Amino acid sequence: MLSDSEKTSIFLQLIFQHQQLAIMGLGLLENPMTNTKDVNLEYARTAIDTVLVLKEKTKGNLTAYEEEFVNSVISQLQLKYVEVSKEA
Repeated sequence: MLSDSEKTSIFLQLIFQHQQLAIMGLGLLENPMTNTKDVNLEYARTAIDTVLVLKEKTKGNLTAYEEEFVNSVISQLQLKYVEVSKEA
């Protein structure tokens, strides 16, 4: 059985992974498979939507820190998405 701190760590890692996928889709992070920075707004949107679904499905089960972290990631990604989509 996992401890609460281990569960928190795994949950935050999951959010972080999708954050990185979104950033890669926004062309702000190099894709390790191609070694290039390519904009793929659909890919970025899917990663952002995944974080939004995780937030919705875990509502009421997150600590204040976890909720704050998820909200921060979502707002940062949405801002960057708007910026990049305007440039594209």
